[in-house]
Amino acid sequence: MLSSTLVLAAALNPGGIIAWLIIGLVAGAIADWIIPGRGFGLLGNMVIGLIGAVLGGLLVNLLVPDATYGFWGSILVAVLGACVLFIIIGAVRKRSQVL
Repeated sequence: MLSSTLVLAAALNPGGIIAWLIIGLVAGAIADWIIPGRGFGLLGNMVIGLIGAVLGGLLVNLLVPDATYGFWGSILVAVLGACVLFIIIGAVRKRSQVL
C-alpha cells in the first residue's frame, strides 16, 4: 500500500522526482566526500545517494513518525543514509575480496 502511494505521488508530481534526483546527487557527492575511497563515479554516487535517501528516510520515519524536515533536513537524512550505505557496500566488497 505504501509503495503504491509513493509511486502514484511520484507519477503525479514530476517536480518531486527532480527534487529526489537533486537530493540524491548531492547526498551521494557529500557521502563520497565524507567517506573517501568508496566512490562509484557520478552516476553510481547518485544511485547510492537515492537509495541512501530512501534508507535514511525509512529509518528516521521509524524513529520520528510523521516528522517533516524540509530541504536541508532531507539532505542531511539522505547523506546519513548514503554514508551508511557506503559503509555497508565497502564491508561487503572487502568481505568478497577476502573470499
